[in-house]
Amino acid sequence: MRIHHVQVACPPGGEDAARRFYVDGLGMTEVDKPANLAGRGGCWFRSGTRGAVTAEIHVGVEAEFVPARKAHPAVVLGSVTELEQRAAGLLAAGFDVDWSERTTFDGFERFHTADGNGNRVEVMAHAT
Repeated sequence: MRIHHVQVACPPGGEDAARRFYVDGLGMTEVDKPANLAGRGGCWFRSGTRGAVTAEIHVGVEAEFVPARKAHPAVVLGSVTELEQRAAGLLAAGFDVDWSERTTFDGFERFHTADGNGNRVEVMAHAT
């Protein structure tokens, strides 16, 4: 078994804030939603290597939106160097990066941040 995607939510009109975080901040690629789902709003993002999808996050619109502050997706990067570079990029783009739990997960280094709509996101890499 493997996870196909994780869905987070945004308020109506929150798609551009999601794009700024997932594309500009995390470096994911926006992919078209299937035509039969596109009318619902929201947006989908994907990451991969050599044609294989390694992560997919769907952002759905919720009229009664409340940001997820505990539940969160966690994405794994290829190295601690990439983790630090991604953190710097997020900071430069105006997103907060919290390193307070950097070494509290055995075998990994990590930081927490929030997407453009306030949802918690964990970014991690295997410790070297």
